[in-house]
Amino acid sequence: MELTEYLNLIRHGEKIKANTDAHKFMHEMSERARRYTGNMNSGYKEQEELRSLFAELTGQPKNETLCIFPPFYTDFGMNIMIGENVFINEGCCFQDQGGIEIGDGCLIGQQVVFATLNHDLEPENRADMIPAPIKVGKRVWIGAHATILSGVTIGDNAVVAAGAVVTKDVPANVVVGGVPARILKRIESEKEQE
Repeated sequence: MELTEYLNLIRHGEKIKANTDAHKFMHEMSERARRYTGNMNSGYKEQEELRSLFAELTGQPKNETLCIFPPFYTDFGMNIMIGENVFINEGCCFQDQGGIEIGDGCLIGQQVVFATLNHDLEPENRADMIPAPIKVGKRVWIGAHATILSGVTIGDNAVVAAGAVVTKDVPANVVVGGVPARILKRIESEKEQE
């Protein structure tokens, strides 16, 4: 199986059945991702080198505005899209088979988890996986240890409190927190009040 064929399956939300070509390809890509993240996470590296390694890992053009603090983990790597001026703090886990898009100006706190795969609930099919993308709008702040689950979209300017588990879409301009996350308050910017 080729990357474009696999990504096409994922974009259509098709289940990845255990022991199929797609499942085997996913595991091959995981090994590739571990090689890159192993390199990123070993020893001190300047941001310039980290940006280059991240670009190779994701297959995207080098993003000169990305700031990333290792260690960084992913088990696929080729389905991550990052906007301009994004900061990713240490210990984050991007399970990106289903796709992760992060908008401009986002701040991703320490040890945030993006989980884009679910397993089938039927016990006899438990090894099958169901992908769904995570989309994060512009200027979103995700606090430390938050977990964002598959299929979630987070609106522009939202804040996800530390430790939150986000199971549903988050509107723009709100603060969410808790397990499962719920709206705690609305954000009114000074510009809106003028």
